[in-house]
Amino acid sequence: MDSIETVATREIYRNNWFSMREDDIRRPDGTDGVYAVIDKPTYALVIAQEGDQLHLVEQFRYPLGLRRWEFPQGTAQDVTNPEPSELAARELREETGLRAQTMTLLGQLDLAPGLSSQRGLVFLATGITEGEHAREHEEQDMRSAWFTRAEVERMMRDGEITDAQSIAAFALLMLSQR
Repeated sequence: MDSIETVATREIYRNNWFSMREDDIRRPDGTDGVYAVIDKPTYALVIAQEGDQLHLVEQFRYPLGLRRWEFPQGTAQDVTNPEPSELAARELREETGLRAQTMTLLGQLDLAPGLSSQRGLVFLATGITEGEHAREHEEQDMRSAWFTRAEVERMMRDGEITDAQSIAAFALLMLSQR
């Protein structure tokens, strides 16, 4: 055996956003154990870019008790297996009102692979037009704004942007534009 085998699994919690399961496992050396996993659907993160400007959203993040700037991102709770670029376009439109002529996949992120099965797809949105947002009820306090690349870099250095997915997505953007 060269991987961990799942012997049994049981759901221990579920709400509209995620579920948590506990798996009885058998390790490669034959010993037994327990692993807890948070299951969430794949999310899309969108970097909207116009020239040197990048679009961010700011909202209150309850677990942190703080408002935080980040790139628009989210899942589609009402759709099973949405087409990734459509999910990205939907998130961008809902959170910011922006529409993109082009949506380019930059890469994939694993949110917290030691804890969660959730994966994210990072998109670059270009050819932007502005419109009305259609935020979910939980996003009613959200703000959005354009920032220069230099401002975004400063915000990351100064701790104004601390969202790990946004910082990793920015790294994918930088790598794609080399």
